[in-house]
Amino acid sequence: MTGAGEDEAQFLNDLGRRVRHARTVRGLSRKLLSQTSGLSERYIAQLESGQGNVSIILLRRVANAMGVRLDDLVSGQEITPEWSVVRDLLAQASPAQVAAAKSALSGGDQGAFGEPRQRVAVVGLRGAGKSTLGKLAAERLGWAFVELNAEIERENALSVQEIFAIYGQEGYRRMEQAALRRLTEHPGPMILATSGGIVAEPLTYDLLLQAFFTIWLRARPEEYMQRVRDQGHLAATGDHATAMLELRAVLASREPLYARASSVVETSDVSVETMVDRLVEAIEARFGA
Repeated sequence: MTGAGEDEAQFLNDLGRRVRHARTVRGLSRKLLSQTSGLSERYIAQLESGQGNVSIILLRRVANAMGVRLDDLVSGQEITPEWSVVRDLLAQASPAQVAAAKSALSGGDQGAFGEPRQRVAVVGLRGAGKSTLGKLAAERLGWAFVELNAEIERENALSVQEIFAIYGQEGYRRMEQAALRRLTEHPGPMILATSGGIVAEPLTYDLLLQAFFTIWLRARPEEYMQRVRDQGHLAATGDHATAMLELRAVLASREPLYARASSVVETSDVSVETMVDRLVEAIEARFGA
């Protein structure tokens, strides 16, 4: 059996175990579950033993009959009673209560005595200048500078390209979140340069927003494109029109997410020195000169 086949078989076995546990903990026999769901006892037995593929519609009928959430059955993580309680409380909480809970869980950006922790993260598309400007601003302020991708590579002894090749997008995002959590414990002032796509992972981005003063480095699409070309990440002979369409589409989908940052620094049509000035001014406005 191939690796993918083994993974799918394990998923079906785990799914069957969760269904069986949900049924038995509720005191339901297979016969009674069959009657309430309208499915045969044979199908339920096969489902619980991890045999064969599963129709999502039929699985939904099983979940409804047991009074459990469908996502709890298919989740790859164990759902603890404590988590179920927290989730139900959050579903009924006010926006202010949700914000307070997020801040408490992430550690927020407050120090031991309520002072803001000097942690800054810069976000934006590739070509925004996150690494260049972040490093120059950190040098001017006397802060540490960290690139999140470099931390991921150091911690896993693999390049980002190798991580994607071996573990795929999901594996990279998992490592990204783990590295970010460790960086939230960094003891001193720090500027963190993130990947352009970090905003696409809700939990990771929310952690970033809660634990760091986040600054969006914004520019016009044409500037992003030229900077990427200047960095050698896009062939100068490439189809410029197609590349621009793709860049505009990515930017349009991410702009509402980038806009959640605490501050925005405009970097279009100005020198690098002016960009750094603006970034430092935004940081000092938050933490003091």
